[in-house]
Amino acid sequence: MAILVNEQSTVVVQGITGREGMVRTRLMTEYGTRVVAGVTPGKGGQDVLGVPVYDSVEEAWERTGPLDVGVIFVPATLVKDAALEAVAAGVKLVVIVPDRVPILDVLEIAAFAEKHGARFVGPNTLGLVSPGKAVLGMIGGRAERAREWFRPGNIGVTSRSGGMTSAISYYLTEAGLGQSTIVHVGGDVVVGLSHPEIVSLFQEDEQTDLIVMFGEIGTTQEERVADLIEAGTLTKPVIAYIGGKAAKSGTRFSHAGAIVEGTRGSHASKVGRLKEVGVHVVDSVADIPAVALKLSGAGGEKQ
Repeated sequence: MAILVNEQSTVVVQGITGREGMVRTRLMTEYGTRVVAGVTPGKGGQDVLGVPVYDSVEEAWERTGPLDVGVIFVPATLVKDAALEAVAAGVKLVVIVPDRVPILDVLEIAAFAEKHGARFVGPNTLGLVSPGKAVLGMIGGRAERAREWFRPGNIGVTSRSGGMTSAISYYLTEAGLGQSTIVHVGGDVVVGLSHPEIVSLFQEDEQTDLIVMFGEIGTTQEERVADLIEAGTLTKPVIAYIGGKAAKSGTRFSHAGAIVEGTRGSHASKVGRLKEVGVHVVDSVADIPAVALKLSGAGGEKQ
C-alpha cells in the first residue's frame, strides 16, 4: 500500500508558475505522480508542462475534481495562506517545502488542519516518495535519479535530514533492499507529521515490515517513538541512527530543529532511550543496510 501517497493520488502544486514550482513539477510528473492542477493567483488559464493553472485551489477542485494532496512552493511569508486555502478547499494532505516559515504560522496551520481532519508534512521538507508510485516535493531531484535511488519494497524510511533521507534510501537500494515510502519529516522545530506519526502509519501499513529512522539531537521525536514501542503500539523492528553526537548544549546542529537544551533532546538521552526499548541503534549510517539484511522480512519487494 505505502503511506500518504500512491499512484492514484491527485496532486495540486501551489506556486507552480515560480521557478521552483516549475522544476519540481517536472520531477513529479516525469516520475508518474498525478499532478492534475497548479495554482498561482492571477495566472489562471496558463499551463505548466501540460498542467492547467488556476487562480485558487477551490477553482482547481471544481474544474478537475477532488484533490488529495497540495504541494506548496511559495515564499515562506505566504505559506500559511496557501496551506489554509488548500485545507479549506478539502485537501487532506499538504506538503510544505519552504523553510523559514514562522513558527506561529505553523502552529496556526496545525490547528486549522486538525479542525478539518487534514495533515501536513514539513515545513522545510524535501517531501516524500512511494517508490514506483509517486513523488511529492523535490526528493530525488530528477525523475531518473529518483527511479535509480528508490526501489519498491518493504522498508519504511523516516528522516529529519533532507540529505540523509536520500542517502539512506540509496544505500538500501544498493544493498538490494526496497522501500515502501520515504518521508523527510522536515528540519524545523515545529513540523506537521513527525517521527511518531510516521512510524505509526508504517505500523498500520501492510507493505512495511521494517522501519529505518534517521534522528537528530533536539526535540523529543525519537523519545516519543520509544514510548510507542514501550506501550506496545509499535511492534515492527526499528533501525535508528542519531546525528549530533559531538554537539554541545545550546548549540545548533545542521538546522533549526537540531538543538540541545540542557539534557533534553541530547544524543545520549535519545540513544539510551531507544536502546532501552529494543531499537537497533547504529553508530554509522553505512551500517544500516547490513542490519536491515539481518532482520527478518527485510528487502522483499511488494507491490
